[in-house]
Amino acid sequence: MNDDDPILDSFIEQARLFPLPNLVLFPHIDQPLHIFEPRYRQLTADALADDRLIALALVTEGSKVDLAGSPPIHPGVCVGRIIAEKMMDDGEYLLVLRGLARGRIVEEIAGDEPYRTARVQVLQDAITLPPADVLAVRRRFASLILPSVSNPNQRKELQELFSKEIPLGMLCDFLAYKLHLPFARKQQLLEEPDVATRARILLEELSRSLPPGPPEGRKFPPDFSLN
Repeated sequence: MNDDDPILDSFIEQARLFPLPNLVLFPHIDQPLHIFEPRYRQLTADALADDRLIALALVTEGSKVDLAGSPPIHPGVCVGRIIAEKMMDDGEYLLVLRGLARGRIVEEIAGDEPYRTARVQVLQDAITLPPADVLAVRRRFASLILPSVSNPNQRKELQELFSKEIPLGMLCDFLAYKLHLPFARKQQLLEEPDVATRARILLEELSRSLPPGPPEGRKFPPDFSLN
């Protein structure tokens, strides 16, 4: 859990939906956003005047629906809170949205707003691994990722991350967000509340990317970055 969890105590399970075709947000992640479409400017203004909460949803793969309409979206969302905002002279917004919690759309709600809203059930992490297994998973992540990081500053930051006593679920979310995975796989990881299952999926993805006999200079995993 994180320091923003008390904000969700007053969450009434009704969320403003922001569908995107190319972004999966995770809890504990700060995501910059540029809001320019009129209906999402209104969504932002309403959120800022209320609880500052927005639920980011991924548009389903292969949808040929105009994004200006109401494209199909995955039921798993990330409820986030606006932690920084700037309104531009033209009415557009620059935001930083912090992921707070996983959620699942129960049903969309018809209303007078120009944007979509829904009843959203907040999902808590399920911890089923004993402490010894959690430590083993953290060490396995470190052994797979650290050898690929040549930048000394990034390597030090990752070493500190793996050595910290942060919850395994938070570590998995950080890796799921940072690794270059297909959006469908990221969405699967977002929709999975069981931390053990999320860790297994990530380890499978990392192991699949590991070349059997990596030639000199070949990086693993590919394109991992803290930027």
